[in-house]
Amino acid sequence: MTETVKQWLNSLDSKQISAKESVELALKRVEATDDKIDALLNIRPEQALVQAEEIDNKRAAGKPLGPLAGLPIAVKDLLCEKNIECTCASKILKGYFPPYNATVIEKLKNAGAIIVGRLNMDEFAMGSSTENSAFKQTKNPWDIERIPGGSSGGSAASVAARQFPLTIGTDTGGSIRQPAALCGVTGLKPTYGRVSRYGLVAYASSLDQIGPLTLNTEDAAIAMNVIAGHDPKDSTSADIPVPDYTANLEEKINGMKIGVPKEYFQTGIDAEVNSAVKTALDKLQNLGAEIIEISLPHTD
Repeated sequence: MTETVKQWLNSLDSKQISAKESVELALKRVEATDDKIDALLNIRPEQALVQAEEIDNKRAAGKPLGPLAGLPIAVKDLLCEKNIECTCASKILKGYFPPYNATVIEKLKNAGAIIVGRLNMDEFAMGSSTENSAFKQTKNPWDIERIPGGSSGGSAASVAARQFPLTIGTDTGGSIRQPAALCGVTGLKPTYGRVSRYGLVAYASSLDQIGPLTLNTEDAAIAMNVIAGHDPKDSTSADIPVPDYTANLEEKINGMKIGVPKEYFQTGIDAEVNSAVKTALDKLQNLGAEIIEISLPHTD
């Protein structure tokens, strides 16, 4: 099964697989895994397959397609999609069908992405384990006795289980980054204002950001090329050009200074976490970065 966003898009562009086959692959993977991990709150296969056939017809006719054309994805259940139920994993919002699309949803659709389903989360994003959903508890695909993190636990677990190569989550105080770490995937919280929050059911408006979860950094950059940008509907979004985020992935890091707070490595840190972080720092140092011990006493 094609795994990364880039590999998947290459297969679609070269017509090794069709958009319809792409969606069918994702649906088969969901069928094989989701009864074990409960990452998804709902899927809409019929609608996804219709959209896939429309993309295949456009490709066959030589019509222009968006950069994510035919890519099956899923989104956290707090982003508004027109006429699609949005519950925020709460029974309070059961039966709420937004009358409009969030800007990020609009951008993804315009890019040709096919939204197949909506992902579980902590209720109203208030949690860090995805145990606090009103509907189900998501499990970590690597060990179903463990949590996937949260609040974007469904988003992280879905990518880790290879259901979808790209999911969308939100991050206020770690809700993309923490489940990405627990599930062994890549999660990015963009700089505040880089991605429009219009259509996001907010937890803390001055901190919330929408971002991608993927299998690697390059895939996250591809997603950012689509979802980033100014939006007049969000007064906090930055009115600055969107660069090609994939262009600088191969740049060297010689001379980059990386501060490491000593308070993070005191008594109580998990030995495996300590080892993993130290290994990553050694790799960065070997690549030319300068590792500098600093102090953040307020975190002690």
